[in-house]
Amino acid sequence: MRTDFFQNRHIGPREKDIQPMLETCGVSSINELIDKTIPDNIRLHKELNLPPAMSEQEFTAHILDLENHNREFKTYIGLGYHPTVMPGVIQRNILENPGWYTAYTPYQAEISQGRLEALLNYQTMISDLTGLELTNASLLDEGTAAAEAMIMLYNTRSRAQKKAGGLNFFVSDTLFPQTLAVLKTRSNPLGINLIIDSHENIQFDESYFGAIIQYPAEDGKIYDYTDFVAKAKAKDVNIIVAADLMSLALLKPPGEWGADVVIGSTQRFGIPMSYGGPAAAYFSTTEKFKRNIPGRIIGLTKDADGKPALRMALQTREQHIKREKATSNICTAQVLLAVMSGMYGVYHGPEGIKYIANHVHDLTRLLDTKLQKLGIEQINETYFDTLKVKVNDTAKIKALAEKNEINFRIIDKETLGISLHEITKKEDVDEICRILAKSENIAVPAASDTKLSNVIPVALKRTSDFMTHEVFNLYHSETEMMRYIKKLENRDLALNHSMISLGSCTMKLNSATSMIPMSWHSWGDIHPFAPKDQAKGYEIALIGLAEALNEITGFAATSLQPNSGAQGEYAGLMVIRAYLESIGQSDRSVVLIPASAHGTNPASAVMAGYDVLVVNTTGEGNIDVEDLKKKATAHKDTLAAMMITYPSTHGVFEASVKEITQIIHDNGGLVYMDGANMNAQVGLTNPALIGADVCHLNLHKTFAIPHGGGGPGVGPICCTKDLAPFLPGNPLVKTGGEKAITAISSAPYGSALVTIISYAYIKMLGAEGLKRSTEIAILNANYLKSILSKDYNILYTGEKGFVGHEMIVDFREFKNRGIEVVDVAKRLMDYGFHAPTVSFPVHGTLMVEPTESENKKELDTFAAALSQIKKEIMAQEHETGNSILKNAPHTQEMIVKTNWSYPYSREEAVFPMEYIRENKFWPFVRRVDEAYGDRHLVCSCNPIEDYID
Repeated sequence: MRTDFFQNRHIGPREKDIQPMLETCGVSSINELIDKTIPDNIRLHKELNLPPAMSEQEFTAHILDLENHNREFKTYIGLGYHPTVMPGVIQRNILENPGWYTAYTPYQAEISQGRLEALLNYQTMISDLTGLELTNASLLDEGTAAAEAMIMLYNTRSRAQKKAGGLNFFVSDTLFPQTLAVLKTRSNPLGINLIIDSHENIQFDESYFGAIIQYPAEDGKIYDYTDFVAKAKAKDVNIIVAADLMSLALLKPPGEWGADVVIGSTQRFGIPMSYGGPAAAYFSTTEKFKRNIPGRIIGLTKDADGKPALRMALQTREQHIKREKATSNICTAQVLLAVMSGMYGVYHGPEGIKYIANHVHDLTRLLDTKLQKLGIEQINETYFDTLKVKVNDTAKIKALAEKNEINFRIIDKETLGISLHEITKKEDVDEICRILAKSENIAVPAASDTKLSNVIPVALKRTSDFMTHEVFNLYHSETEMMRYIKKLENRDLALNHSMISLGSCTMKLNSATSMIPMSWHSWGDIHPFAPKDQAKGYEIALIGLAEALNEITGFAATSLQPNSGAQGEYAGLMVIRAYLESIGQSDRSVVLIPASAHGTNPASAVMAGYDVLVVNTTGEGNIDVEDLKKKATAHKDTLAAMMITYPSTHGVFEASVKEITQIIHDNGGLVYMDGANMNAQVGLTNPALIGADVCHLNLHKTFAIPHGGGGPGVGPICCTKDLAPFLPGNPLVKTGGEKAITAISSAPYGSALVTIISYAYIKMLGAEGLKRSTEIAILNANYLKSILSKDYNILYTGEKGFVGHEMIVDFREFKNRGIEVVDVAKRLMDYGFHAPTVSFPVHGTLMVEPTESENKKELDTFAAALSQIKKEIMAQEHETGNSILKNAPHTQEMIVKTNWSYPYSREEAVFPMEYIRENKFWPFVRRVDEAYGDRHLVCSCNPIEDYID
């Protein structure tokens, strides 16, 4: 075996195993399998034009070379991004630990209690700091959080506001510019009018439903919003506050002075700037919005023994259930980053957070005082960490500062913004003063005692306690913190334990080599609004990735800005919207979506201002072409687009796909392809070949960014040359097309840091390895299908009897024995496996996607587990609720109890097969009570005994 060939490390099956696997599938070669799986008229009959594959050692040298093209300056730009210190114990034990970063979204609560507790800690920390009762488990970035808050208030307008045509939303003129850009994008298709003005001037009436203000303001000033809040409340206008989280350790929390929603970024809590992301955005609100809050919420419930347990609450709001009636398309969040920020709070505790906040604030006061002594005007009378400084010539200062490897924010020709941070030292304050003095031709006076002024008004100083729960006051030594993190990790099943064959999720290898740069300062410490010549390494990698994705998809241009798959969907639809407007066809408002589509598709379409029309599927699971023709023809004057997933959500390469896309084009529409299943296309076909005009890709699926327990994700869009001019821009950094739509995400390149992982994946596999990965993904799926079909019905296949990269296994036949598919999902935990996707896209089924990274032994083990479960289904009575499946999963605590009143042995419960003895995974809780958790919604760390009888 070649040890310098990454393909051999990424792909699971060994060469000796491939022929027996093919024979099990009933074919003689990989080529025959692919010929029988993918329609010939969409096959790619040339190799991808990509550079030769690098070895892992060559890539490491390459990325080190690119790192040296980045220039780490001291940055005082601010605008929501700040240098910070990630504690080593968090870096080593979470960021660099596959037990945390390879886990999936915690839908299976019994094997996710560790990250659920970590997220509950995060929610508690945010609620305490903001002064509001309810916090979600993170959003994508501050701009997205602001937009989600605006839309939540829009969707919950009072009857009087709707009757009065209340579409006005006030935006403070001191809001971060990148947040304003995202608000512009999201408000336009919904007909929301943004009224941008000073909060001191605005006069509310019945036409307003909401307002957003920045605290402290984008220039650093702290405003007392008391009068503004009173004016808003008098007209039933709800208020969003975009708040600096670190400042809330010292400032009166918005929840105490009338805010209805508080949003912002947790980047300051130990997360690198990373050229813009990823970092978790927070979203806090009041109890009255608990049924409307976007994203996921972690809540308390109990398990089958009445033991406290955690779960994702209110899951009935998810898009796959509500579809076009969903109020948000949020699917992925920033779980890994939220966990890390929450652990930053756990490690430092309230006193540590106050110390850091005071450190930042005191140094800012010191700088202010020293500037006054120099005779340099500082405008802000009140501030936390940011000064607004008047000078003669900011261009001169910029040149001098950059010569000293320092970045300031240039506001205009005579005004600087200077934001200090956790890493700033007194010596840095002196250095700033020297640069400003030299530029202004002022002599620096001799050092003297400096008395600092009180600049936070008494009425705006925080007096309330925060983070009082014991979790924030126990783990302040590294030893204790390390053990706490390990304790939580042990409660979760991740890819470092066994295969996670979640259909439509592509849980493949996240290679260590591609992950290593995530910890390097030269990638992490770049501000997103720093001059581009300081981020040359990023520029080379981002351009290289975009060009590779163009080649893989067959398209002309790529935007890396969308920082989740759902954001990619929305971005693609907004680009289509802009294009249609540019050619005078803005009346096209209908989007056709197959009944089998992922729920984010219709949710995204509605958010982009379209009317959704559902296209039927046939009994074989394919798009009903006749129904499509009828609906496309009937709406030919208003048809904007069709959204399709390929291979379909049913895991099949539909032979009629080119006919489908042609029907749409013939009737004046464009085709959007959801890239969720791109892992079955790379190197064998592509979106352009099937007739799509734009697609999004999930870099956290096909291109190996880890799922992180529910984020980060990246959802770039790729498109034709006609759509390329409309790719999204940014108000502070030139990105996107010549006619760019306004921003989709806060940062110019979204979650730039983690795109390096996908860049590594493509560089190390090359054209041959990418194609081979797709072939083996299809082989693994068909091999599993061939084995599982002996015990279970596989719902859908292509015309020649093969599946793409995933399959749907039907368990509905066992309902007459009292068994639901969820019973099988929970029993799989006892066998050491995370369940495949449950009841999507077909109720009562499991959707299985093994990926190319799993070897034959793991596939055989999984198949044997499901075969054994079939025997258990048939051997026992389940209607009474006291069977091995109904009681699953089985915990250690359950097994060691003296009283054992079940009609099967302890050994059958926890060691049903011999392999489990070698590497047993123990679920931490028994089956959770979903309904109880929703009826008794508790989403912060209150004492457990308060909620469990």
